Amino acid sequence: MKEKTGEIFSIAEENPPIPGCTISKEIHSGENYIAYYSLARNTDISAEIYPYHKLIIMADGLTEVYMADGKKELLRKGDCILTITDIPIGIRTAESAVYTEIEIRRDDIMNEAIKAGEVFKLAELVPYQDGKIVNMDVVHNDKMKFVVMAFDEGTGLSEHAAPGEALIFALDGEGVIGYEGKEHSIKAGENFHFAKEGIHSVKATKRFKMALLLTLG
Repeated sequence: MKEKTGEIFSIAEENPPIPGCTISKEIHSGENYIAYYSLARNTDISAEIYPYHKLIIMADGLTEVYMADGKKELLRKGDCILTITDIPIGIRTAESAVYTEIEIRRDDIMNEAIKAGEVFKLAELVPYQDGKIVNMDVVHNDKMKFVVMAFDEGTGLSEHAAPGEALIFALDGEGVIGYEGKEHSIKAGENFHFAKEGIHSVKATKRFKMALLLTLG
């Protein structure tokens, strides 16, 4: 991924909109293309037909996903949507918006809890449970996996290395990311990137939810 490694950062803060412009920043190419988008107020990515879904994860602002049949959905910070394929889909904002977009192919395995065209929140997909860690696979294929996790206070994952790069989205609460011998406090709205085979751990200092996007090439 074309992203800084081993430090806390914010997608929203590091990709501010520029007046009158729409900006895209590719962070992963190939299958399941991943990019950040920054839309200034009153800008519009006109409706086009795509043969794949787009998973949009709002980092900041307010945006409207609109369709040729007149249907539209408003997304605010923390909201997500899986767009519908084979119909014109556009994105616009009257204020400004920053979001992550992930291409989801037709043959990717999507969790049945996610319905295309409906707004949802990643943080609401998994509940907290006393003394436990709750996981949900949102979507996966042989080169990508996107998971949401809920950690009860005091629970965590011991040191390990992932077979690919990983991008964390902190969704709720607070935790500590251990990475290559250093600890980094992380809270909702912040992000962290692991390099391939980077030694890392996760500990919930309070109840903590996060999403993890793993790419394998």
